[in-house]
Amino acid sequence: MGKMMKKLGTALFACALALAVTPAANAGTHRSLQVVALGDSYAAGTGAGDYEPGTDGVCYRSANSAAAVVVSDLRSRGKKVDFANVMCSGAAIPDLSTAFKGEAPQLDSLKTTTDLVLLTIGGNDVSFADYAGFCIQADCTGSRLVLDQLPSMTTELTALLGEIKHRSPRARVVLGGYGRAFSPAANAPDVPLDPICGDGILTLPERAEGAEVSKGVDRAIRDGVRAARRDGVNAVYASAYTDGGTLRAEFEGHSACQAGTPFYRGLDALAPGQEGPVAVLHPGKAGQAAFAKLLECAL
Repeated sequence: MGKMMKKLGTALFACALALAVTPAANAGTHRSLQVVALGDSYAAGTGAGDYEPGTDGVCYRSANSAAAVVVSDLRSRGKKVDFANVMCSGAAIPDLSTAFKGEAPQLDSLKTTTDLVLLTIGGNDVSFADYAGFCIQADCTGSRLVLDQLPSMTTELTALLGEIKHRSPRARVVLGGYGRAFSPAANAPDVPLDPICGDGILTLPERAEGAEVSKGVDRAIRDGVRAARRDGVNAVYASAYTDGGTLRAEFEGHSACQAGTPFYRGLDALAPGQEGPVAVLHPGKAGQAAFAKLLECAL
């Protein structure tokens, strides 16, 4: 365990160092870094609290979202950043190019001068949230609901990345993923757990199948990014999974019902004064911070 933590600490230090060097390299210029954040509820930070005025209950844009954390870190290192945050809960790939929830199309925020695009999208295109709801309320062993839609989502994602390049030819696009919301194993013993880990809510077969669905979604996004890169798009996928399909060390142990600090909300999101079902199995503040580290490493 000590060796693993040392390696993890070294890797995160290297990422932080690289991020710190980026503003210094441009210290002689006066132009601000132009950053645009696009995407769905995972991107917006639904479930992470501290929402922009007017977005609570609608788009749920959180100051704790991974994209917002990256921008805050860049500014804390002295970089001037112009940040267009248009992420919105519930968005699917087609919604980025049209008015959604009373807001202008997200893609309209892209300019020829945009330097960096932070994006998480695709889950709503494959009914990922619906599937998670089935897991909690009934039976989620019918994974074909998601898996059958993955090839078309990959194609749509590749096309979206091409459109982003068309609108912002100089931009680097860094995609975040969804990770694994709940563990395929039994509950961690002797630690307080969210009620979502109660008997009969997430059975072991459901957890195992849900974990495979999460890996399938991750592969589909990875494939879409690779195809876009072959088409000349400057895109990279900052995944919670390794290329081999295993969770990265910093995410292992933090899915729902495990012993580490939970990265995902559970049924606590249904308590009075909380966001409600829209936030269940979405990253909380700690989860968004972990995804922000991945994005920073990809910078």
